[in-house]
Amino acid sequence: MATRFHERFGGFAECLLTGVWIALCSLPLVTGPAALAAGSRHLRRHLSGRETAGWREFAADFRAAARRGWAVGLAGWAAAWLLWLDLAAVRAGLPGGALVAAVGILAFTGCAVAGLRAAAGWEPGTSWRVLLGAAGRRTVLDPAGSLLIVCGFAVVAASAWFAAPLAVPVIGAVTAAAVAVEQRYASR
Repeated sequence: MATRFHERFGGFAECLLTGVWIALCSLPLVTGPAALAAGSRHLRRHLSGRETAGWREFAADFRAAARRGWAVGLAGWAAAWLLWLDLAAVRAGLPGGALVAAVGILAFTGCAVAGLRAAAGWEPGTSWRVLLGAAGRRTVLDPAGSLLIVCGFAVVAASAWFAAPLAVPVIGAVTAAAVAVEQRYASR
């Protein structure tokens, strides 16, 4: 009975722990993509059961991903700032504002999904530029997987709205969903 419980809930518990690790490593604000990449690799290792999967391996992956991943994080914050400017212009009475706002939100959401998909496929030594280009194509070519990730973002937002600390571990579950989406796409 204990092994059945471990099999079913062990992976979920590891996702929640990974979410905490991702949140801690994302505190510098520009290291979010690197933390997501390290979390994704950690979950892939844990779920495959082939390699050791612990904090040390996660930290080593985070350091490797952060070498170039900080630039991706900075670009993400620039995109968020552009969205904020877009919405501010719409609130100021820009003609056709509803359409402009919808396009801006859709573009930002697409970039966020592509970023998470890129992080889910990260391996040490892989170029972020190559990862993001391929993830952008997969975001468009696999709308069902992309929608799953968007729903994961909605769960994080709902968790934060309900009780802010709940959003932290849920980040790991969304990361696991992105890993699953990428593995599903690769197997097709």
